[in-house]
Amino acid sequence: MKWKGRRKSNNLEDRRGMSGKGKIAAGGGLIAIIVVLLQVFGGETGQTVAPVLNQLNTNNASQQVVERELTDQEKELGDFMATILADTEDVWTQIFRQNNIGEYQKPKMILFSDAVQTKCGNATAATGPFYCPADKNVYMDLTFFNELYTRFGAKRGDFAMAYVTAHEIGHHVQTLLGTSQKVRQAQQNMNTVEANKLSVALELQADFYAGLWAHYNQQYLEKGDIEEALSAAQAVGDDAIQKRVRGSVNPDTFTHGTSKQRIYWFLKGFQSGDMKQHNTFEALNISN
Repeated sequence: MKWKGRRKSNNLEDRRGMSGKGKIAAGGGLIAIIVVLLQVFGGETGQTVAPVLNQLNTNNASQQVVERELTDQEKELGDFMATILADTEDVWTQIFRQNNIGEYQKPKMILFSDAVQTKCGNATAATGPFYCPADKNVYMDLTFFNELYTRFGAKRGDFAMAYVTAHEIGHHVQTLLGTSQKVRQAQQNMNTVEANKLSVALELQADFYAGLWAHYNQQYLEKGDIEEALSAAQAVGDDAIQKRVRGSVNPDTFTHGTSKQRIYWFLKGFQSGDMKQHNTFEALNISN
């Protein structure tokens, strides 16, 4: 992706040089299972994973913070993320105005290492990238992408990171439009299976929004970028993850959608460029 020398967002806060030690003292195996099966590619992670982590870590948190100088590679990666965030700001400002849905409110992105405190609760690097609707911030530990490439088999490339970022920004858009709140309210009166279906629709819509962002940002794309995004979507489908981790697939437990669904909705956003085609709930015959 063509990104060097372009505008960087002022809404990025880099905390990677301040890493907390001793944040997780128990429950590592359980955390890994939860993260792999439920929260790869984030979503509104603070609503589900963070409370579990808090329970596991009661009375085990340490206040020790170790500061260090970022490496040149880490600084460059931070510049890349700031550029992608700026791109999302520009694109969504344009989309909101074109569709007469008000002014786009820019979120903040927090880069962190090890652990982070949010208004949705505490989280660790194991949580993966996530969006917290309570403070309207995107949180990312960039070591997640090593897992994406090595453990989940996604193609290496900067646009895989851009796709993940755009997906999390998609959850911010859902918060601004009231979609997330409607889903959470509806889920309170549902059984787990039906609630999971709403979660899938919400996540697929965020994939659509990621594709929509890419459509509006095509002037900066390079050959192979879209393939990198599709590879990432393929790698983190619920079916692909469950088959890899436990050897079987249970659709009733899906919370993010299959690989095929994630690819379809990203491409629908990218190819159509039409905000009005975002209704994953209707397409999946789900009432939100």
